[in-house]
Amino acid sequence: MSDYIVRATAANCQLRAWAANTKELVEAARQAHNMSPVATAALGRLMTGTVMMGSMMKGEKDLLTVQLRGDGPIKGMTVTADSMGNVKGYAYEPQVMLPPSVRRKLDVGKAVGNGMLRVVKDLGLKEPYVGQTKLHSGEIAEDLAYYFAVSEQTPSSVGLGVLMERNNTVKQAGGFILQLMPSTEEKVIEQLEKNLAEFSTVTKVLNEGKTPEEMLGLLLKDMDMVITETSPARFYCNCNKKRVGDVMLSLGTREVRNMIRENKDAQVNCQFCNASYTFSVEELKELLNKCL
Repeated sequence: MSDYIVRATAANCQLRAWAANTKELVEAARQAHNMSPVATAALGRLMTGTVMMGSMMKGEKDLLTVQLRGDGPIKGMTVTADSMGNVKGYAYEPQVMLPPSVRRKLDVGKAVGNGMLRVVKDLGLKEPYVGQTKLHSGEIAEDLAYYFAVSEQTPSSVGLGVLMERNNTVKQAGGFILQLMPSTEEKVIEQLEKNLAEFSTVTKVLNEGKTPEEMLGLLLKDMDMVITETSPARFYCNCNKKRVGDVMLSLGTREVRNMIRENKDAQVNCQFCNASYTFSVEELKELLNKCL
């Protein structure tokens, strides 16, 4: 089944919710960056959360970037998503290896460590919206929930998960975001808390064969859930040779001049998808001429 995002409301629109299956896009990222299991779990969780957050935006050209920087061995991650379900991202140290946590799980919290979470929303306005919070746990889901509460004043529950096979491929990946609207009735909050307490984990639910719709059915049980939208999600990078060349120039002409002096082809990789682009000496000169 291809990856997709489901959007829903419940309790007469007092709750809004998203759930997603992201196995294919997380596996695509793992292959593109040749990531270790713990790096795949960390980036997969962040990509899953970000692609759902991206689907909250309205404009076709709206862009969301989530940057995480920590003092753990993975050092940080950057993920970008649009409103159409396209997401891309990379971990700064994709091959990091760590022993399992005390619960015999991939230790994402230790890989990330302490640090900051930064969210940038480019909605086509004069200035982008920027929100920043401290990392709450390094486990990604709790960090995003903390961001929603502090920066957007929206009480939220976030669940994210990535389950790996023994051969280091992605077995399951997905997540959910639940948000309370202003003036939500106390009985609605109590029912949601009850449902969350009875819910196991994202990966266990997905591994049982349940869909994102069924996941929301468990989370919003007895709350008159209404599915309002279903949309695809995928790992997609819009890089091309021209874009990569423009990025090279944006960093300054000195590096391009040094490449020309070496008098040999230059190979440049896209950070987001690891695609490789080769520039001949003549192409490098053409790039440089654009700045003159």
